[in-house]
Amino acid sequence: MSEAELVLRSTRVITPDGSRPASVVVADGRITAVLPYDAETPAGARLEDLGDHVLLPGLVDTHVHVNDPGRTHWEGFWTATRAAAAGGITTLVDMPLNSLPPTTTVDHLRTKREVAVDKAHVDVGFWGGALPDNVKDLRPLHDAGVFGFKAFLSPSGVDEFPHLDQDGLARSLAEIAGFGGLLIVHAEDPRHLDAAPQRGGPKYADFLASRPRDAEDTAIAALVDQARRLDARVHVLHLSSSDALPLIAEAKRDGVRITVETCPHYLTLTAEEVPDGASVFKCCPPIRESANQDLLWQALADGTIDCVVTDHSPSTADLKTDDFATAWGGISGLQLSLAAVWTEARGRGHGLEDVVRWMSSRTAELVGLDDRKGAIEPGRDADFAVLAPDETFTVDPAALHHRNRVTAYAGKTLYGVVKSTWLRGERVVLDGEFTEPKGRLLTRTR
Repeated sequence: MSEAELVLRSTRVITPDGSRPASVVVADGRITAVLPYDAETPAGARLEDLGDHVLLPGLVDTHVHVNDPGRTHWEGFWTATRAAAAGGITTLVDMPLNSLPPTTTVDHLRTKREVAVDKAHVDVGFWGGALPDNVKDLRPLHDAGVFGFKAFLSPSGVDEFPHLDQDGLARSLAEIAGFGGLLIVHAEDPRHLDAAPQRGGPKYADFLASRPRDAEDTAIAALVDQARRLDARVHVLHLSSSDALPLIAEAKRDGVRITVETCPHYLTLTAEEVPDGASVFKCCPPIRESANQDLLWQALADGTIDCVVTDHSPSTADLKTDDFATAWGGISGLQLSLAAVWTEARGRGHGLEDVVRWMSSRTAELVGLDDRKGAIEPGRDADFAVLAPDETFTVDPAALHHRNRVTAYAGKTLYGVVKSTWLRGERVVLDGEFTEPKGRLLTRTR
């Protein structure tokens, strides 16, 4: 065992066994021991006493649109990973679309990695994309280390990333199942979307009606059928419709290999509070009513929903027009996700242990990083967030590190101030001050 280099001591350390006072020992970027709080500091190690601030494992956000290269004016690896670090996220997995080129071939993956390599303030992995015409590229991408493949079942919003029809889904899923991969799916049925009223304009109620719950429910049902038939592993992205929960729960009971995520905006924002013309709240699927939100929280509590990720999908401010039909659909949430979820969770009787499970442990497990990330225990990377859970702040867009400081959370008072973030035992942000980029590019290893 390497000699200890660092000890982080706190009265509240969130471990897989719960919250307790502890001293966490670090050497060579890994956690080597979790000792009693008052254990003697090993010779030669530096002690960082965090007092009553909570030591969490760094969050793992598996749904981030960095948009780099090609639409770097929307975001970019430098700004996205700074925002992530400021919010206690130490690992993110980048989505294959909204960059140009999209990550749909090995050459395109190589291009993206070359752009990201010297700009990452946190660790970064990559999803591949499943398109109607790239089945031949899926296995090579898998062998090159992507963590899985994203597909849309309805139009994606960008021409270079077309969606799969049901035949295309069957072909891609059969190929991916053949090498034991993971397909992650934007599940909305285009027929239901086409049949819904499309009025346009500034009224949020009209936009909500244009993305009905049955579009999600129908698409998820079809995905479950395909996964059951092929014994394939699938993951439902950004679930917003609570009506799909009984179907998902039944599929899990039946042994279908399906996991499900939802997002902070579905858990903390409601349709009733969205002002007309405020397209900063626009995302697809949409933010739904408060009663729907209550059921999403119940599904998190009982395990029907596995995890919480941001679906950080930024754009330039000019694309957030007051017409919900034409405005860009996406919410920027990297820096605020931990505080937003914690604020709502504490009000509903959940603890930080629950938040860590949803936003770190289970997301690490989803992408096969649970041997390295997602928990404070020996052998894992020494990735940490130090949180003052009872301190509050009011969201000021000017204080965000996203490239375009547009947020649906502006003016909200949130609990949970991230004091510092650590990557492999090195502090990468302290009170908003950053080191030079120390992140690594990750590949799938199992």
